[in-house]
Amino acid sequence: MSEFIGINPAEYRFPPKPVPLAADEKIFFHQKIKALLQKQNAVLVAHYYTDPDIQALAEETGGCVADSLEMARFGSQHSATTLLVAGVRFMGETAKILNPEKQVIMPTLRAECSLDLGCPADEFSAFCATHPDRTVVVYANTSAAVKAQADWVVTSSIAVDLIEYLDSLGEKIIWAPDRHLGRYVEKKSGADLLCWQGACIVHDEFKTQALLQMKALHPDAAVLVHPESPEAVVAMADAVGSTSQLIQAARMLPQKKLIVATDRGIFYKMQQSCPDKELFEAPTAGEGATCRSCARCPWMALNSLKAIAASLEQGGCLHEIQVDTQLAARALIPLQRMLDFATQLKSGYRRGA
Repeated sequence: MSEFIGINPAEYRFPPKPVPLAADEKIFFHQKIKALLQKQNAVLVAHYYTDPDIQALAEETGGCVADSLEMARFGSQHSATTLLVAGVRFMGETAKILNPEKQVIMPTLRAECSLDLGCPADEFSAFCATHPDRTVVVYANTSAAVKAQADWVVTSSIAVDLIEYLDSLGEKIIWAPDRHLGRYVEKKSGADLLCWQGACIVHDEFKTQALLQMKALHPDAAVLVHPESPEAVVAMADAVGSTSQLIQAARMLPQKKLIVATDRGIFYKMQQSCPDKELFEAPTAGEGATCRSCARCPWMALNSLKAIAASLEQGGCLHEIQVDTQLAARALIPLQRMLDFATQLKSGYRRGA
């Protein structure tokens, strides 16, 4: 594992929390957005971590609620001329790279990601230059400029499969930016990984002692953990996986109580998947400690119904994602490799085949 390079998470300036809408305001914006989506031939693509009202609206209007991999797939396959991406900035950039002919807008361009912020393109370039013999694999939670320097882009849902494949070819890996996911993949695959030391401010805050205490209160509960969480938390899990994999695990596990260590935005789709089960948020602070995110990405929370309506009305520089053409062409190569590899997995590829 490399030493930490990049921005210290303690230095992040979180945006102010949005003011909650009243019930009548929600109804107003809900109807307004539906009309605007239809008028502008636009489709709403929302991440599992967005507000439940946004996820419900995406479902109702024929859009998509998914993890970053499925969001990328959906946007590239849909016939809409405008993609409205409710998520964080790297998701909008990915949508634009894969769909250069489409307009890609976001509720706000201020929706960042701590993993993206913690891996500046210039510092990452210098890091890669010192290890020219390694294959560069970057997590989807990175800027277009970082993706453009990579050989592969990967999401958590296919991370282990891809690294095992590269390891079978004898390749040594640079992994960026999440150190916890990197450590998890390294342990599962046995591959030679040199990890950039970034972290997600949400998943990094889950605490083992507090989780043990919660487990003592609910001994019959299963623990579901995203691999961006610390290693000791992952070790306590009954199921480890990406957002989509955790939703599937919630449905398949026999336990009727589930303690979930990921952004609580996932509860909307998870509860749909298993309405008969009781869901608990994994604790993010031990005794006497405080948390900064409290299991909720502060930038993801900037996606609101009001902001979505504004993006459809205003568009332009306030909401539209633009990616330099040459940069997008370079970033498309590792992104397309990811999508092709994921398609092979879906169609029956098996490791070692």
